[in-house]
Amino acid sequence: MGRVSSPAQSGSADPAALGADWLEICRRIVAAQRAIFDEVRGSVARTVYEGVGEGGDHTLVIDRRCEDRVFAELETLAAAGASFLAVSEERGEVGFGSGGEVRVVIDPIDGSLNARRTIPSHSLSIAVASGPSMADVEFGFVHDFGADEEFAATRGGGACLNGEPIAAAPALEHLEVVGIETAKPERIIPAASALAGEVYRFRSVGSIAITLGYVAAGRFDGMLGLRPCRSVDAAAAQLIVREAGAEVAFGEGSLADAGLGLEERFPIAAASSAAGLEKLLSAQGDSAAAS
Repeated sequence: MGRVSSPAQSGSADPAALGADWLEICRRIVAAQRAIFDEVRGSVARTVYEGVGEGGDHTLVIDRRCEDRVFAELETLAAAGASFLAVSEERGEVGFGSGGEVRVVIDPIDGSLNARRTIPSHSLSIAVASGPSMADVEFGFVHDFGADEEFAATRGGGACLNGEPIAAAPALEHLEVVGIETAKPERIIPAASALAGEVYRFRSVGSIAITLGYVAAGRFDGMLGLRPCRSVDAAAAQLIVREAGAEVAFGEGSLADAGLGLEERFPIAAASSAAGLEKLLSAQGDSAAAS
């Protein structure tokens, strides 16, 4: 796992970029970021802003430092001859080599509020795609720094947690545990009302990528986003969910309709079964209509 070798990739999808050892690259980035978190301790030290990133959010210095470690690895890969387009929350879209169809979609810290407040659950999320949509993602990697857990998947190769295969939970008549993300209070009440009798408990982790990883690992029966997410938040984890046998939806469109560009925004939900996903999508619609 970690190298993409699908013969279906064509033309401008650079085989040097797709065939890189992405798992090892991601693990090196994790080690470098861990050192940053060890160095910058406490909420005060982590709440230092440097401006607004290309994704539209206020950028913390720690966000930029973590992103710099990602780009150092990408620059090394490009120096070895690979061509690709990086899509990152802070820097936006950056071409390497001759560009081409390969996308590397990066959220250096998914769960920035958690990281800033020293809540352990935040993650690195990296996806590698052979084209411009969620359907084209070939490799997905999420590292949860709180639990020190690694979720990874290759398209057609299954999903793993710390190197061991994982599978979504068996389908149940009712959803026992559902993760809620982007959970503004005014959106929770209508969603909770719509799911009364259908969901036993809600949990909120504070990282879309980690929550989707929990669906893939069978810890959660579903995940419900209560406001539109960005491509960088979900590109890697949605592949992990699908390779673990669960269902994921980006609104009413197909995976091919969900683009990887930084400007993309879409509702997201996932569940261990199609029936469970339909319940969550219905509640998502009720929440959006009420807000």
